[in-house]
Amino acid sequence: MIKNDYKENITVKYSEIDHNKAMKPFALLNFLQDIASKNAEDYGFGYSYMNPKNYAWFLIKYRMEFEDYPFDVQDLVLKTEPRGYNRLFAFRDFELFKGEKLLGRVHSMWSVVDIESRSMVAVSNAIPDNPYMVAFEKREDDLSFSKIAPLTSFNLKQEFEVRYNDIDVNGHANNGNYIVWAFEPLSYEFKTNHKIKNIDMVFKKEAKLGENLTSFVEIKDENTTIHSLKNQAGEELFQAQCLWEKCV
Repeated sequence: MIKNDYKENITVKYSEIDHNKAMKPFALLNFLQDIASKNAEDYGFGYSYMNPKNYAWFLIKYRMEFEDYPFDVQDLVLKTEPRGYNRLFAFRDFELFKGEKLLGRVHSMWSVVDIESRSMVAVSNAIPDNPYMVAFEKREDDLSFSKIAPLTSFNLKQEFEVRYNDIDVNGHANNGNYIVWAFEPLSYEFKTNHKIKNIDMVFKKEAKLGENLTSFVEIKDENTTIHSLKNQAGEELFQAQCLWEKCV
């Protein structure tokens, strides 16, 4: 569990819930990104430190596990903790609460990238001597990333174009858009009757303005879906595997 107390009170706005009163996954990913960015800024390795050095943080993986996905909830507490780094990757945890009730936990992996060369930079070289960025030490209750099997076939697909509004401060599509594109081919009925229990996400390549993307979905069983987002060249940009549960 998270050991420090870097937290933020969140008000889930009307525009951030769906017709079923569930928090939109896009909104959840934005909340995670925003608190991570603010915490990194306060701890001395955020945008104002990284950008002048021509570095940027890139999200690599998420593992999310929910005791109770947020439904019909307006006021939440989101906590985060930077967990340190190994050579090329840094790790960060999140916890989501309604009052004292833990709704969900998130484990994430990030890399530092040289903006010009698009190559990864050792975290200790990019952020030397920072007391909040230390060597990663595993805990017994840590979430574990699951390996996502490649699609062997697909049941659904849909095409999208990356719009100007999708682009973030680093010049590529904001990571929240990937989950929108991944889930969009799923039917209205499926999304109305299911909520996320666990999900793994892997961000493999950036999506750029004007690119045409295709979202593929393989339905493994009644509760499991695998998602792949590819560009026109056939390069895979994003993978996800989601375990769903029926809404009560």
